[in-house]
Amino acid sequence: MSEPLIEHHRRLAAGGLAMSTVGYCAVSADGRAYADQLLARAELLPGLQRLVQAVHGGGAAACLQLVHCGFFASPGVIGRRPLGASRKLCLYRGAVCAEMTPAQIEEKTADFAAAARLAREAGFDAMELHAGHGYLLSQFLSPWTNRRRDRYGGSLENRLRFPAEVVRRVRAAVGADFPVLLKLNQRDGFPGGLELEEAVEVAQGFQRAGASALIPSCGFTARRPLYMLRGNVPVREMAANQSSALLRLALGLFGNLFVPRDRYQPLFLLEGTRRIREAVDLPVICVLSRSATRISPRACPAGRSTSRIVTRATAASLGGVRCISAERSLKPRPF
Repeated sequence: MSEPLIEHHRRLAAGGLAMSTVGYCAVSADGRAYADQLLARAELLPGLQRLVQAVHGGGAAACLQLVHCGFFASPGVIGRRPLGASRKLCLYRGAVCAEMTPAQIEEKTADFAAAARLAREAGFDAMELHAGHGYLLSQFLSPWTNRRRDRYGGSLENRLRFPAEVVRRVRAAVGADFPVLLKLNQRDGFPGGLELEEAVEVAQGFQRAGASALIPSCGFTARRPLYMLRGNVPVREMAANQSSALLRLALGLFGNLFVPRDRYQPLFLLEGTRRIREAVDLPVICVLSRSATRISPRACPAGRSTSRIVTRATAASLGGVRCISAERSLKPRPF
């Protein structure tokens, strides 16, 4: 746990966020995409507690996002072949993952539950389970990555089995009163991936398993990484940020082929959010970009969907949330 990370979230809290989410905390050592990624383990507890105290001191609630990267994990970081729903080549990593055995599925389910207990012990006010963007839980949900022929593959009921069990075990680990948010895909963003019709059923399955709220998003890191962002693709900057010379070269030469550009539209996640909201009896959180926050609040789903979440680029500006609040005559308040 680094002091700059703690200070970053303290500044966001002081800037007016109701809740700051600490992203990308791996539940298992073999679920990491980067060497410096947070890893849920007992040694991390004091650092997590300092971070929570800093966020609370800034006037906001704190949430911890839990993830296992599955076949998107880095072989160089984890020292082995990554795990996945089915044997699959990850072009970004240049590695073929191993299909998880039932014993490994049980092991990762237990890892999510243990990480959830750690988050509650650290004093977080909520947690977010990442079941979108092509990470492990999303890989089981997506027909593109899940080609299994056992009880975890094939029908949507089977593909949902492992992610839903993770939610149930996490709920049992933290108790009935602790907020458990679920990030899920509306669409993976390419033919053969998860589509909105199945995403609605996934949302209903997560509600039955014990989710407190849903965050519908989109995109798939290993196949359509910027589908969740839209607009111009910063290929040059992405290439320059890679630690591997080979990846820098590959992204520089072929980045526009591997990372397609999607035309930006404000509130491009709105329609799917509405569809999911109508199908569940849970709060459904609408993801907004900075430009979308200028649109009338009446354009966003009403009723059960009472919250909005802003993207990293919006929150990165210390005054960004204050500007949004001023534009809408809103007063930031705790979670």
